[in-house]
Amino acid sequence: MIRALIVDGQDEIRRGLRMRLAIEPDMTIVGDTGKAEEALYLAQALAPDVIVVDIAMRGAEGMTLVNRLRAATPAPALVVLTLRGDEDTRAQAQAAGVQAFLEKCGGAPDLLQAIRQLAPCKPPKTSGAATRRLAAQRLSVG
Repeated sequence: MIRALIVDGQDEIRRGLRMRLAIEPDMTIVGDTGKAEEALYLAQALAPDVIVVDIAMRGAEGMTLVNRLRAATPAPALVVLTLRGDEDTRAQAQAAGVQAFLEKCGGAPDLLQAIRQLAPCKPPKTSGAATRRLAAQRLSVG
């Protein structure tokens, strides 16, 4: 089971991400927050496999939160989900060790693919249609 932590300053975005990721058979949301300091605490306390983080949060200047998350919790994969997709921000994210950089307008398929590609754990054994769907998603990762 992929354990995800959602960090986004907008309540609506967090709620939507939580609802969308929760319906996936191989994912569980271990926590969510809209505050940078709480994100650091939750990342250490909950040991997620993947942290989905917005870099444009109030109280977190640009890549500062990402750098602090990376320093505090080196194990989880970091997926930046943001509205700021300019090349400078992408370069900063890459330098900070972000494994995936996605724009919020990209949609759920891109986010799900990135999470599955980066998560260190294997999905649960399923049968029938769920197995075929998961296999098809993995094949499209390329």
